Amino acid sequence: MKRHLIRYKMKPERADENERLIQAVFQELRAKSPDGVRYMTLRSADGTFIHLVETQTDAHSDSITGLATFKAFQSGFTDRCSEPPQRDEMAVVGSYRMLDT
Repeated sequence: MKRHLIRYKMKPERADENERLIQAVFQELRAKSPDGVRYMTLRSADGTFIHLVETQTDAHSDSITGLATFKAFQSGFTDRCSEPPQRDEMAVVGSYRMLDT
């Protein structure tokens, strides 16, 4: 099982657009309900977005990146960003009612 945290900041005028694109990804995920993947996105007031992604195997990574809505989210991503993404593999140290560990 792999867990990744992706963090980046959007240009102020593009943060709402980015959020709408992410919401479309979640809508498609709910409709398709793929196994082997968990995904959560958070947004702060300053336009920083944090994505938490958990996949059971490497093959499950395509469950998100293969979605049409995710490809739409990626289109123009660099133009929307004011700070580029940082991606780190994470290990759960503790969790209380947040994630299954």
